[in-house]
Amino acid sequence: MIPAAMRIFLSDHLPARTLENRLVVDGSRRYLEFGPLDIDRLARLDITVDALGPRLVACMWDEESELEIGGYLVVDNLAMGRPSMGGIRMLPDVTPAAIFNLARGMTLKNAAANLPYGGGKSGIVARRDLSHPEHTQVVRGFAHLLQRYGEIYLPGPDVGTNDADMKQIAIENGLDNALSKPVEMGGNRIDALGAAAGGVVIALQALLEEMPRLRSLPQFSGLNIPPRNELTVLIQGFGAVGAHAARILQERLPGVKVTGVSDMIGYLYQPMGLPVAELFQLWERHGLVTRRFYLHEYDYQPPRPSPTKFSSAPDDLLRESAFCLIPAAPIANYLDTEVTTNPCMTTDRMGNWAVIIEGANTYSPLPARKAARARMEREVYRRRGILIATDYLVNSGGVIFAAQEHLIKTPAHLHIPAAMLGNAPAVDRWLAEHADALDQLARQRLAAAEVYREQVIRNNMRELVDLLAKDADLLPCEAAERISVRRIAAGERDKTAADLMEPIPTIQLGCSVQEAAARMIESGRSMLAVLGENGELAGVVTEWDITQAAARGDQKNNTLAEIMTRQVISVPPDENILGMVRKLEHHGISAMPVVDQGRVVGMISGDLLAKSSLLRLLLSETPS
Repeated sequence: MIPAAMRIFLSDHLPARTLENRLVVDGSRRYLEFGPLDIDRLARLDITVDALGPRLVACMWDEESELEIGGYLVVDNLAMGRPSMGGIRMLPDVTPAAIFNLARGMTLKNAAANLPYGGGKSGIVARRDLSHPEHTQVVRGFAHLLQRYGEIYLPGPDVGTNDADMKQIAIENGLDNALSKPVEMGGNRIDALGAAAGGVVIALQALLEEMPRLRSLPQFSGLNIPPRNELTVLIQGFGAVGAHAARILQERLPGVKVTGVSDMIGYLYQPMGLPVAELFQLWERHGLVTRRFYLHEYDYQPPRPSPTKFSSAPDDLLRESAFCLIPAAPIANYLDTEVTTNPCMTTDRMGNWAVIIEGANTYSPLPARKAARARMEREVYRRRGILIATDYLVNSGGVIFAAQEHLIKTPAHLHIPAAMLGNAPAVDRWLAEHADALDQLARQRLAAAEVYREQVIRNNMRELVDLLAKDADLLPCEAAERISVRRIAAGERDKTAADLMEPIPTIQLGCSVQEAAARMIESGRSMLAVLGENGELAGVVTEWDITQAAARGDQKNNTLAEIMTRQVISVPPDENILGMVRKLEHHGISAMPVVDQGRVVGMISGDLLAKSSLLRLLLSETPS
């Protein structure tokens, strides 16, 4: 059944006619799908269509399940490649707009990492108090819903889901249909290895080499990079990213001092440097560390001349000073010039830093958030001379590690037998029988991920400093977006019909002209695909066909067979943009179906092609 919160949200935001006429039924599964031409309907869902996307917004649920199983999928952009890649968030208050914002972040992150994947994200609407069996059942049900989108979306874990859930999805849908799986499935242990945290440390290493080039800018004329043993780091959020960042700092940059850390309980500050190894062990055992460490400090080390400071106000860590701040708490608005946006800290009270490297996801496409971000950077970067390395340029280690599970394909002999999918005990036995081979595959993927992460993030830091050094008016957030958008623009050039096509509304051959008119009005499309008894494409009906029928006064009695176009101009899925434009122009038509072996799979319109061409034109005009 549809989750109550989801049912209320959809009924509040979409007209009943849309809910009825746009519903796709597949057994017990229900889907509402919207594309970039559904501007008004997406606006009702608080999603604004722009040059990048979204490509698809799907609301989906299982009508006949005992538990409430449903949620949303957003495929934002596929310019970098198919499928899109992004995690599954599982919360009771998830909305399409929230998932869209996250999907846009994945578009930019995957592009910044130069990965051949688009940006996507999904969300399960579920109670927080589900029992473990209920949680597993909901994840399994959502995996079944996602099967419809296997060619354009590849899920991984996010808030509310984990590697065990990805194992469950792989059991249902196959090993190459989920990311961040356990090692027993050839996965990469992303959180356990600190994949994202390692990228943050690599970014700091790279910036220590690149930042001197910024001295050509007035605000960096006095930039001083101290020797290694005088470098200090503050970490806001000692969790999966923050704790591993502290650990990896000690390994990759020995001598650097982590002088402050915070968690939900409070923050610690020690100017001589905190004992990272002890804090990391505490985090592994207990999760929260600040208050526990402070109360038992002398159990870990001899008394110091300067005792460790503890405060029960975690956000006040940002009042301390250090060479580098790493925001790694799940808080997007960690810093702002105005108190009205409720930031962790306002710029008039912040400490003194030289660089901020964002370990947490801070990007938002919302205009208000982007304006607030630019306002903050004008103060912090332009006036105070603090470099900001935007989140998706530096914390992409997780998606880089996850991507290797798809880039390095599972060998045919290690695919779970199709007859076994969905049978967890049988799959577990099969995995045990192939444990050595899957472990070797996991090691291969890990080695490739570590090399690729190093290359990508170092290159991103070089590009970031290049752009900022060349343009004194450019903000770090603008430079970061330009890096990603450049790569998206390059990916746009090789688009095919399969990449650009939109869903085409369909109607059965025996329906009336009046029914076709109602379907066309509701779908917002200028063309319907008319399907025969076996689902094959029998013809198309356009707005002009219906207008002519209305002019003759026979739209109530005629069937579609009498007015539709039988000789259909179509394109195959692999047709390139130039070929599609030529075909539209040659035949003087505004839209045509995409047909694959007799089956209609989508449609291409002049509007879609113009939108794609305009995007490439705009991106090509972006100054370098």
